[in-house]
Amino acid sequence: MENHASGSTPFIVNDCALLAIATGRRAQNLKELRDQLLVIHPGSIYFHFWGNLLHPRFGEPEYSNDFAAWSRHALHDKVLAERLSVVDPNSYNTLDELRQELIEIIEQRLDEREVLAWAQPDQQFEFIRALTVVFRTDLQFFTPEALATRVGQLSVSSIFYHFIDARRRNENRLDDFRNWLESFGERYESLSHSLAKIDPYFTTLASLREELAHVFSSYLCEVDGG
Repeated sequence: MENHASGSTPFIVNDCALLAIATGRRAQNLKELRDQLLVIHPGSIYFHFWGNLLHPRFGEPEYSNDFAAWSRHALHDKVLAERLSVVDPNSYNTLDELRQELIEIIEQRLDEREVLAWAQPDQQFEFIRALTVVFRTDLQFFTPEALATRVGQLSVSSIFYHFIDARRRNENRLDDFRNWLESFGERYESLSHSLAKIDPYFTTLASLREELAHVFSSYLCEVDGG
C-alpha cells in the first residue's frame, strides 16, 4: 500500500451503472414535449443528456442529446434539432436551469412554426429517468502521482462517475478529481486548472479518459522536468 505522507484522505475509485427507469410520460408533438418538460423529474433531463455516454448507440450519434435527435428524426425539424444539439449541460448550475433553457428554445420554435409537427405513434418521445447505482472498487490512491499512472486504465463508467456525475453530486460542482486535489492545498493547482478546461460533454467516455490521462501525464512530465 502507498505511504500516506500528505495528510490527505485517499482517492477511492468507484464504478457505476446508469439505470433507465420508465416514467410513463410521452410526447408526440412539440407542445406535448414542452408540457412534459415543465413537470418531469430532473433525473429524466439528466438521462436524456448524459445517458448515451454510458449506453452509446451504434456509430457516432448525429446529435448530442435525445431531445435534439427526436426533433430531427421524429418531428423532422432540423432547425430545432440543431438549436437543441448545441446546448451544453455543463453551462448550467442546476438541472432546473437546463430545463428552463430547453423550454425557452422549444417555445421559440413553437412561435415560429405555423403548423404543429407530429411524430408517428411509434416514434413518440418517451421520458426515461436515470438512477445511478454505485459500486466501490478495490482501487485507492494516496497521491495524485499514483493516480496519474492509472487514470488511463480506469473503466469508462468510473470516469463517468468521478468526472461527470460528480458535478451533479458535489455542491461546488467540481469533479471528484479536482475536489480531491484541493485537499492538498495549492500544490496541485496547475493540474486542477488543466482539468477544469476539459469539457466532458461533446465527446465519448473513451476519448475523455484519454484526455484525462494526457493531462495527468503531462503534469508529471512538467514536475519531473522541473
